Amino acid sequence: MIRSEVLKTLIPIISDQLVVSNIGLPSQELHLLDDQPTNFYMLGTMGLASSIGLGLALAQKAKVISIDGDGSVLTNFGTLPTIANNPADNFILLIIDNGSYGSTGDQPTYAGMKTSLAKVATACGCENVVECSAEDTAAAVQAALDGDKMTIIVS
Repeated sequence: MIRSEVLKTLIPIISDQLVVSNIGLPSQELHLLDDQPTNFYMLGTMGLASSIGLGLALAQKAKVISIDGDGSVLTNFGTLPTIANNPADNFILLIIDNGSYGSTGDQPTYAGMKTSLAKVATACGCENVVECSAEDTAAAVQAALDGDKMTIIVS
């Protein structure tokens, strides 16, 4: 399942949520699939969707979903310990790990090799880390929305 297909499965679940979307293609795809006034499309800086989402979650009480890619998380590696040390129970970070820097030409990332972003998030101190297949992403996001603690999902 490719990223746009994962996003399609999420639309019924996230349409009325605050969503911060990763730079480039993920933002374009989300905009084309289901543009909502509650979507923030990160267009200017790679790696900051998760940081912006965390800040938004800390600033108010509504659930916030940041949709990020493995390449962006690797670009702003400091985001995972920042998230772990500033928990917001209304924050969900969805990392779509397709093993590539998709918006810059599909160069391979190390997350597509030996590095497990789920294990890295856990090592950084994130406590509720869920690793799932692309096909199970929607169910994982729904469970996080139904839950009451910060969740990092690596799909």
